[in-house]
Amino acid sequence: MCLIVFAWRPGHDMPLVVASNRDEFHARPTVPLARWEDAPSIRAGRDLEAGGTWLGIDDDGRFATVTNVRGPARAPGERSRGELPERFLRGNLSPADYLADLVDQTRRYAGFNLLVGDRDTLCYFNSEEGVPRPLEPGLYGLCNARLDTPWPKLVQARAGLEDALNDPTDDRLLALLADRQQAADGQLPQTGVTVDWERVLSSIFIAGPLYGTRSSLVLRRDAEGRFEGLERRFGPNGIPLGETRL
Repeated sequence: MCLIVFAWRPGHDMPLVVASNRDEFHARPTVPLARWEDAPSIRAGRDLEAGGTWLGIDDDGRFATVTNVRGPARAPGERSRGELPERFLRGNLSPADYLADLVDQTRRYAGFNLLVGDRDTLCYFNSEEGVPRPLEPGLYGLCNARLDTPWPKLVQARAGLEDALNDPTDDRLLALLADRQQAADGQLPQTGVTVDWERVLSSIFIAGPLYGTRSSLVLRRDAEGRFEGLERRFGPNGIPLGETRL
């Protein structure tokens, strides 16, 4: 489960700004953000259990990220959702063409949200809606429901990004991702997990002994397609483990 807030501003000198937390069980083996030896143009983290990645970029300015759709009653997919960003980054299809090819394959995966983009276009696909759509310029938030579903932490993080957009430094974006305040019980979504789990999952940054925020990543892309940013990694209970600068 992840949280992503992003600004898409075609024509701006900084057209894409992203702040994202990756939440996962700490026991799941992962390789931090790095260039891939078998695909040197790609920079991404890597899931060593099922393969693929949750978020990645390439040297041509392409960007892709996936989140799951929360719902414990949903059947597991036969394939890993992590291959969805990977396949886009390894290929050369436009965002729209890539998602058009994916429409008939969604039954092979558990529920997901997918963002794919290049220098000119950013597209969104929710597997339950089944209809790819290009995004208009704007400020967006994505968690484990459909785009801009107003969960408290998403609303708060998106407002934090809006406040930081005039000067979206690493420190400002990482600060908004570090908030551990849980939502009040009356604001919790009802997604099929217990109330205790809803509380744990309701904060922007999740600090737990077994499950929590594994990494915070901030990205900025300029008009030429160049990325800069920082990944900061965490262990159980939010203990810092290191960071990688783009």
